[in-house]
Amino acid sequence: MNIYFTCAGRRTYLLKYFKEQLKGDGLIIGGDMQLTAPALSAADVKVQLPAVYADNYIDTLLNVCKEHKVNMLISLNDLELPILAAHKQCFKDIGVIAVVSPPEVVDICFDKIKTAEFITSLGLRTPKTYVNLELAKEAIKNEDLAFPLILKPRWGSGSIGIEIVDDLDELEMVYQLLLHKVKKSILATASQGDEYIMIQQLIKGKEYGLDVMNDLQGNHVAVSVKQKLAMRAGETDKAITVDNVTIREIGAKIGKVLKHIGNLDCDILEENGEYYVLELNPRFGGGFPFSYEAGVNLPGALISWAKGEDFDAMRLTPCYGETFAKCDYLVKVENKK
Repeated sequence: MNIYFTCAGRRTYLLKYFKEQLKGDGLIIGGDMQLTAPALSAADVKVQLPAVYADNYIDTLLNVCKEHKVNMLISLNDLELPILAAHKQCFKDIGVIAVVSPPEVVDICFDKIKTAEFITSLGLRTPKTYVNLELAKEAIKNEDLAFPLILKPRWGSGSIGIEIVDDLDELEMVYQLLLHKVKKSILATASQGDEYIMIQQLIKGKEYGLDVMNDLQGNHVAVSVKQKLAMRAGETDKAITVDNVTIREIGAKIGKVLKHIGNLDCDILEENGEYYVLELNPRFGGGFPFSYEAGVNLPGALISWAKGEDFDAMRLTPCYGETFAKCDYLVKVENKK
């Protein structure tokens, strides 16, 4: 079982988790635009890739899969997911399981307006959301929307371009600034039309991260819930696993209807006893290590499912009350293959 991670970046821990579960029976191949990406230090084979929007990107991935007899491909980058989803059959044709959701699922998660509409359709709460500045100002005038508000790219990744505004002057200024900033950023290719900045109700309260786990056919299997204790650079920095039945049921409902493949990284905020679903990311997120270290063996499950073997769903339940914190450490990298 050879596993290929694309856009590996800084996810050193994830490559190590899968290597642990392979138990020597297979290789970890890591790919990134830069051979100095930290995660490549944990790979048995490292590959330099072109940019995800390059014309030869998919051909390059396919060639790597053939050369290294890859069995399973896992993406770690939001911007890459729509591209891989559209070409999933190409990988299947050469015997590679691409752990990526169908295009329609990726579209719901990547377009945050569609995310909000999907969550609302399930009867769940999500913050009030607008993409038209004039409609948002009208809602403020009618007291349907109130400051402070949060602005973010509609098609976004990580914490890029997220701003909080406290009055109309700030709203006007920051909205226009973000319009220009996004068009100059890596998000430009993903953004469509001229309504690509979201204006959203700011929810304040406890924040939770969910790993909503489905099998390779999109069947729902399990949910791991963590309360976030600290954030850093848009990712969970400290968290504790919690036994919250209500949140777990929200995750299960999303997983059963969405039918994503593999992991779904989901953010939820609690305010005045109500839960608001913020984001859905159909991939491993920065909060997954907190689940794995607490006993959630999704890497082992994916390997077993890829082999056509059963996997005990109880091994996807975390030990509750486990607290973990990330820390920086150095890895030796080489700027050559």
